[in-house]
Amino acid sequence: MKATTDMLLAKSLWQANAASAERILAHGFVRGLGDGSLPVDRFKGYVAQDAYFLEAFARAYAFCLAHSTTREDLADFADLIAGVRDELELHKGYADRWQVDLSGVVPIEATRAYVDFLLETARRGDLGATIAAMTPCMRLYAFLGRALAARNAAPLYAEWVTTYADPGFEALATRLEALLDKHATDSATVRANYARAMDLEYGFFDANL
Repeated sequence: MKATTDMLLAKSLWQANAASAERILAHGFVRGLGDGSLPVDRFKGYVAQDAYFLEAFARAYAFCLAHSTTREDLADFADLIAGVRDELELHKGYADRWQVDLSGVVPIEATRAYVDFLLETARRGDLGATIAAMTPCMRLYAFLGRALAARNAAPLYAEWVTTYADPGFEALATRLEALLDKHATDSATVRANYARAMDLEYGFFDANL
């Protein structure tokens, strides 16, 4: 089934979840990142939880790599895993600067729910369904980064904003969307996974505020 006439699936799914993206952009945590009003202790908690999440995100990519069937897919997923590694280095920088212990992070309920959803989906081996569960994170963060950068983000969290507003991150999001278009079909499962990931993104920000 095609998403809509002449529209790629990734674009169709993003448009179908546009209200969720705008709801997240308007969330107090995200607004606080942009204007610098987010308390540092809240950001430190987020950094620890997000590092835990990103490690699981990399493992989900590894499942995708294991279930891929072409040389091109191997290269794409390997590069996407490298992108997660770069994000983890960013978090390590925050941790060093603000004395955040990233060893032995205990996931809060929202983090655990998101991680369980991703890894349970990835273990089933359906490449399209897994990519549909992972794409919202990448596309959403690129969207948030660009939106906050356009508002002249305050200095306190400017590094976070510029990281996700960077064209290099946009390129990774676009690359994952291309894999979604390649491997997924417009099915109830794919749409449900995409929407579920968007809901979990909101819950993650909300739990860290």
